[in-house]
Amino acid sequence: MSLEPGRLLPLISAHPGGRSPITCEYRCGNACAHEAPNPSGNEYFGDIAKGVSRRGAFKAGAVMAAAAGGFAALSGTAAAAVAEIPPGHGAKPVPGTDFDPVPPNRLDKVSIPEGYDQQVVIRWGDAVVPGAPKFDFRRQTAAAQAKQFGYNNDFVGLIPQDPLGVRNLLVVNHEYTTEVHLFPADQYDPANPTEEQVRIAWAAHGLSVLQTFRDPIGGALRTVPSPLNRRITLDTEFEVRGPAAGSKYLRTSADPTGKRVRGTQNNCSGGVTPWGTVLSGEENFHQYFANADKVTDPEQAARLKRYLVGTGESTRKWERFDRRWDVAQEPNEPNRFGWVVEIDPHDPHSTPVKHTALGRFKHEAATVKITADGRVAVYSGDDERFEYIYKFVSKGKYKKGTSAHARRHNSALLDEGTLYVAKFTGDSPGEIDGSGKLPADGEFDGTGEWIPLAAGDKSFVGGFTAEEVYVFTRQAADKAGATKMDRPEDIEPNPVNGRIYAALTNNTDRGAAGKAGVDEVNPRNRNKNGHVLEWEEDRGDAAATRLRWRLLLVCGDPAAADTYFGGFPKDRVSPISCPDNVAFDAHGNLWISTDGNTLGANDGLFSVPVSGPERGHVKQFLSVPVGAETCGPVVTDQLVLVAVQHPGEDAKNSAEPTSHWPDGGSSQPRPAIVSVWRKGRFGLVGRIGQR
Repeated sequence: MSLEPGRLLPLISAHPGGRSPITCEYRCGNACAHEAPNPSGNEYFGDIAKGVSRRGAFKAGAVMAAAAGGFAALSGTAAAAVAEIPPGHGAKPVPGTDFDPVPPNRLDKVSIPEGYDQQVVIRWGDAVVPGAPKFDFRRQTAAAQAKQFGYNNDFVGLIPQDPLGVRNLLVVNHEYTTEVHLFPADQYDPANPTEEQVRIAWAAHGLSVLQTFRDPIGGALRTVPSPLNRRITLDTEFEVRGPAAGSKYLRTSADPTGKRVRGTQNNCSGGVTPWGTVLSGEENFHQYFANADKVTDPEQAARLKRYLVGTGESTRKWERFDRRWDVAQEPNEPNRFGWVVEIDPHDPHSTPVKHTALGRFKHEAATVKITADGRVAVYSGDDERFEYIYKFVSKGKYKKGTSAHARRHNSALLDEGTLYVAKFTGDSPGEIDGSGKLPADGEFDGTGEWIPLAAGDKSFVGGFTAEEVYVFTRQAADKAGATKMDRPEDIEPNPVNGRIYAALTNNTDRGAAGKAGVDEVNPRNRNKNGHVLEWEEDRGDAAATRLRWRLLLVCGDPAAADTYFGGFPKDRVSPISCPDNVAFDAHGNLWISTDGNTLGANDGLFSVPVSGPERGHVKQFLSVPVGAETCGPVVTDQLVLVAVQHPGEDAKNSAEPTSHWPDGGSSQPRPAIVSVWRKGRFGLVGRIGQR
């Protein structure tokens, strides 16, 4: 792999997944440095509660036989065509992917293809709501940050407000704060933060809602003042809804009802719902809490450990200024995070919601597909080594539209339904040796089932009440026998072919001594580059409990023997490592953003056709600056949006920044949203990926 010439910057330090040690500390509390919190043997089917049809959900033999015909047996249409079309050689680019790929590089800029332009939409500290002062790195206040764009932007949701997509609402998650970069090095002492610095960090978390306008001539997206503009922070009140609302496990001294929570944190990816709201996943919440080791009740201590809740002092020392971060004083406070939250960007006065029916774990995302009979299915991954993939299917039916009435009706659907966890089985037993070698049938593929965990107040897991299933979902999934995955992150339904795609970022513990070994859905030992999973549910129906799966990509260096690109010639693809967020364009092409590239180059955004002769043809569309992660891709015919998260985070602190993006010169790096578009006049504006 060759790197683009230019000013090279230091490589990110070698941490799991290629991340900087600073990122590992502040983003996930060095989760990979700890033992993976899933100790289960996980082949348990014994104590599933009575009342579930074993013929339907749990007769694995019957499931496998029914699905043995592959994708074609389940859908008979689009999926069958994929299996029959041979890989392409010199084929014409698929619509939406006609661009010259960006070569891997380590430049301190957003690199884009020739013929495209770019512009920063908004950066950390820019004004969101009226009265926000101009950003001043050395003179920050909590009051100012609560009105400004937050830190470390991850998910990006774009909600059109007119048929041409000129006026849009932009919703952005602010995942976490890196205090050693958030503040000047001569002002911040990690061992002794001030209360004002802690409150600034609380205000830098959460979400931003912004009115935007896309220039129909030039193509750029810009924010504009609007009464809809809003900041949601760690001080914003959330309503707890669903079957665990009011649970004894959610009650604290500040909220004896268990139905009101202050704030949301570590919001990673998310999804825009068909009714125009945003679902956001609370991910690495565990790291914000302190003193879990002082909890003496053994059952409670075990539950905290299963979520890796912090022992001793926390990195940020928030517990010094609010007892809710001290587990010894408020043992239930961690249970109030790790949910899917819903934001209504159309109503700036609405109270955001935490949906307990979708289960509590480290949600990477939450994305929606409507079932064949009109119900709502929500998919989510638990982003940790050896954790699981989940699905929720509502009891009630979806009402079309984005009116206030439709939004209320459809939001309420997420409060009652069935929560499932996935079990995957390969069809090449005895052939998976951990090397990445393809089985004799030429694919990593197989069948799967959705195991029900709970519905309403009914638990399907022996020894667990429904309340316990929702609050301690990981333990319930352990007992149900779910498949341990390699860090399941973003999951997205394809709007064209109906199949579901999941990014599995990496798992360097796979196959290590005392750890879970390989299986066909996680086929490599010490998996440092990750893979992309594709599945289709029975009859293409999101309500089904049977599925057929295959791996679309096994990522890494194309020259390496353990990589696979959907059967496409490996000498014609861009190298890709650590898939994280996924999105689709209008043509059904998959777009993948990466986090923690282990191949010696900056992270980027990649396009991948998923059908036809170009299936598996990975092309890099852009790369982000040094030390940054590519997040939240949005791909429309007119523009691409990416969140550039934690640029320059390979530096020890802010004293000697390794990146000066986006402002250049000697400036501090600032996380920001970038729009990219093809140059051309509005005939209307040149379309992405089409010459």
